[in-house]
Amino acid sequence: MHLEAEELDLTPDEEELSLLTGERIEFKSVGIDIGSSTTHLMFSRLVLARRGREYISGYTTVKREVLYRSPVIFTPFLPGNSRVDVEKLKTFFTEEYEKAGLSPGEVDTGALITTGEAARKENTAALIQMLATEAGKFVCATAGPNLEAVLAAHGSGAVKHSLKHHHGNHETIMNVDIGGGTAKVAIIQESTIIDTCAINIGSRLFAWDDEGKLTRIEEAGRTIAAAIGLFPKEGSSLAEGDKNLLAEKMAEILFEVLTRKPLSNLASTLMITPPLNYHGPVDLTVFSGGVGEFVYERERGSFGDLGPYLGREIRKKGELLGFTLGFPEERLRATVIGASQYTVQVSGNTIFLSHPEILPLRNVPVVKLPPLPAPFDRSTIVETVRRGFARWDMQPGKDMAALAINWNQDPDYKRLSELASGIALSFSEHSGNEVPLILVFDNDVGKLVGHMLADLNLSPLVVLDNINVGSLNYIDIGRELSQAKAVPVTVKSLIFR
Repeated sequence: MHLEAEELDLTPDEEELSLLTGERIEFKSVGIDIGSSTTHLMFSRLVLARRGREYISGYTTVKREVLYRSPVIFTPFLPGNSRVDVEKLKTFFTEEYEKAGLSPGEVDTGALITTGEAARKENTAALIQMLATEAGKFVCATAGPNLEAVLAAHGSGAVKHSLKHHHGNHETIMNVDIGGGTAKVAIIQESTIIDTCAINIGSRLFAWDDEGKLTRIEEAGRTIAAAIGLFPKEGSSLAEGDKNLLAEKMAEILFEVLTRKPLSNLASTLMITPPLNYHGPVDLTVFSGGVGEFVYERERGSFGDLGPYLGREIRKKGELLGFTLGFPEERLRATVIGASQYTVQVSGNTIFLSHPEILPLRNVPVVKLPPLPAPFDRSTIVETVRRGFARWDMQPGKDMAALAINWNQDPDYKRLSELASGIALSFSEHSGNEVPLILVFDNDVGKLVGHMLADLNLSPLVVLDNINVGSLNYIDIGRELSQAKAVPVTVKSLIFR
């Protein structure tokens, strides 16, 4: 596997910093990641400043300094493995705040991400409520496999690195985040994630105690073991040769996905999502997650699982297949979000609210659509909307999210009608759930589109315009300011280095 000579450059450009003048704001933030295998947190200091000479411009993050990184612990579960041990986690977080020299009141903002098995446990909602009692301060996300892939690609630095030029062209990067139970893959071009997938490959499909006795065998692990003629049981031991065979088989299955060739029956069985649709060239492959530490030989210890074995086999397989390996900024901690940045915008008198009483709404994830082609039809809108929601592991109409659309075309009736029809079809499958349909436009077409959707019997509707949001944003939508006929919108941005 060919190694790139330098790590991903994630430091702010000095010339860009010199253009920043005037007001500065500092935040202390915390990023918490509770995963199926491990839990950890990170405290950061964010510096924001106004860009350029105009003081009306918004704040931009110009510096993020890590103040404290906690040790990584195995996520504690109660007997039966159906509930997270909230008390143990509470004790861990209390101790880490003390070690960092911070009290919860001194932390201005933050993000809490639950992933993998931890996100699916019965008491996850209670866990989030305990940790984020000040809901307005924290962005709280339960990440499914596609969103995990997106977060990891940002956190590893692969998204930012994709803007670099490679022989005059932007690089296409594949980020592979491998944890205890799953491997998540993202394809990135020019800072846009164009494809994701996930498969049940991870270091803790098998885990053992200090005496080598198996304490954990996941169903995916049993499936892989059976394919090579092994049938381990809890309480038994795995021979060293069997550990190597299991890791070798896992790496083989993983590279079926990464090479984007037709999948074997075994690989198809282990897929959590559909496989990648992208079949073009990849310039650079970046590994993050706990197994990434072993791929890059940054970790040489043993944690009672297949991490060292799987990392070694992935490295060998990558070299054999000629993969070019890039270095991430973060590996194990790639999905720990640094913080949430706040900006306040106002959507004016061209908004449409079918039921103003449903406001305010808090911590609504933003599903941002790519630029719409010209011309387009309703089928294009349906496919684009469904793909956008799938990237967040959500479904339109079933899960509440704000659909953000950059309208860069003429606002003629026919085009807007086709847009409204496509949106209505996208949400039709779950139209009886009474989840509000929230649209955010960057131009003032909100009221017209809102009326079109109301005529198509969609309700409740919140259609805002003249609001600028990006991917991985969350928004709070305040109550309507009756005299101004406007709505305040707080935009919360997940911040990466």
